[in-house]
Amino acid sequence: MKKKLFILTLITIFTLGFSLSSCNDKNKEKDGKDLVENVENADQNNTDNIVDNNVVTDNTNNTDVVDNTNKIPSPTDGKVHMITSEEFKNNIFDYMNNEEWNYQGSLPCIVDFYADWCGPCKMVAPIMDELAEEYKGKVAFYKVDVDNEGEVANVFGIQSIPSVLFVPASGEPQMSVGAMEKEGYVNAIEQVLQVK
Repeated sequence: MKKKLFILTLITIFTLGFSLSSCNDKNKEKDGKDLVENVENADQNNTDNIVDNNVVTDNTNNTDVVDNTNKIPSPTDGKVHMITSEEFKNNIFDYMNNEEWNYQGSLPCIVDFYADWCGPCKMVAPIMDELAEEYKGKVAFYKVDVDNEGEVANVFGIQSIPSVLFVPASGEPQMSVGAMEKEGYVNAIEQVLQVK
């Protein structure tokens, strides 16, 4: 019962829509400015903010002080790391034992939910590789194969890929659905993760 309540809460928080250049809608392209504009203009009391086809949730007050003393060390090698559902629970968020979001990593992170057969996912992969190198030591990058890791994909209600979860060091994560150009991801890193 506790798990079902938690999953329903996450689905409410991470209300997903269909987005640009996703495997469900391949006819649109954007640069991600809507994601950043939405974050900049978000009402702090609003739990679901939808701009065009990018879906972003914003439940942050960004007033928390980050305490990394009890955090799990995040990778700092400038690589995108493939993770399983079990590794997600160990390194990012243990959704089986926690009802409230509690990021476990020491650095902000990005989680790319993808599948090998997804064309837009293949376009995003080299962008994520470049960003991982550019933000080496500042942001951890992960990939979750939704075909092999259905547990974590279901918890986050992934219905369209690529879906990218932006996880700040403190505060609530935000989801973007669909492929963006590199500039869009850079804007989101700067605005959502507060990393320059």
